[in-house]
Amino acid sequence: MTSPPTVSVIIPVLNEETVLGDLLACLRLQGPHQVIVADGGSQDRTVELAQAAGAVVLTTAPGRARQMNAGAAAATGSMLLFLHADTLLDPGALDALRAAATDPAIAGGNFDTHFGGDDWVARTFNWIYRARLPLGIFYGDSGIWVRREFFLRTGGYRPWPIMEDYELARRLHRAGPLQFLPQKIYVSPRRWKNGSLLHALTVWVLIQAGYTLGVNPHRLAWMYKHIR
Repeated sequence: MTSPPTVSVIIPVLNEETVLGDLLACLRLQGPHQVIVADGGSQDRTVELAQAAGAVVLTTAPGRARQMNAGAAAATGSMLLFLHADTLLDPGALDALRAAATDPAIAGGNFDTHFGGDDWVARTFNWIYRARLPLGIFYGDSGIWVRREFFLRTGGYRPWPIMEDYELARRLHRAGPLQFLPQKIYVSPRRWKNGSLLHALTVWVLIQAGYTLGVNPHRLAWMYKHIR
């Protein structure tokens, strides 16, 4: 008899004390098999909050791909769910993931991305994300989940400073089929609330275009600024 799917949640962090606690509290209500917080050298209370919540805490060199790969290597669940620290999940999201994962043909998937802010920017991003899903185009803030065996067998995230999530999504799309779950993942609008909206949109378009044209992600990374 096949064992039911189990979910290891992996959260890469760097100085995320203002948002991590809410995510960990959200996850606690959904009964994951394991929560792994992969810290890239936080100087605030991020690690303390993670430990207090009972998460497995790993310390790695900074770099989101490196941190997520370290978390995956330490994971024991059959399914890996990668979450950004500034996201929250609908109630029942992990139950839906576990139900989808009972089909062995499903390689992975994600959730219905809902950007916070309740303004035209958020609505535009929500529409763009949904429109691109049938093409297998999605990013890490949509809550990428994948079978652990597939992730490890195919080398995990590429060691890139950006676009590592997009590349994994494209790999999953080719391996497919994927399951895009209707439960929402709520994403903080801080990228355009704390900075310039025009700048954020311009950078997103330029990075995507550069990658599509074959520019090395390491050369594109200078345009990307983490906002916390």
